[in-house]
Amino acid sequence: MIVRKATMSDATRLAELSEVLGYPVEPDVVKRRIERLLARSENVLLVADSPESGVAGWIHAAEQDILETGRSCEILGLVVAANQRNHGIGRRLVERVEQWAVERGLRQISVRSNVLRTESHQFYERLGYARVKTQHAYRKRIDE
Repeated sequence: MIVRKATMSDATRLAELSEVLGYPVEPDVVKRRIERLLARSENVLLVADSPESGVAGWIHAAEQDILETGRSCEILGLVVAANQRNHGIGRRLVERVEQWAVERGLRQISVRSNVLRTESHQFYERLGYARVKTQHAYRKRIDE
């Protein structure tokens, strides 16, 4: 299993894995998103890939520069195929993001996890992440 930067040819598989997270999206849409993300140096999009099973997971993180807290890294998405979990793939993806963050001079990483995803809470805690707050998330659709 190697961890590498995502490419445009990964779009179909990343779309399939996004559905596992509960975010169904068409491969063409994912392809356009990958293209935008790869063009921005403050984003990193990595995949865990093996010759035997193909892409088993992905992680997206970004450098944030927030007025009140300064520069940090945030993991924006992480998914590992259900049949590939508990083999260290998620850990390797997170470790590579941590390495990327250090290389950029970032000293803190945050991640948000839906309260219903209890297995991910345990996963992040095993990796040394501490729960710092609970919050409500709001969203508003803005029509074009």
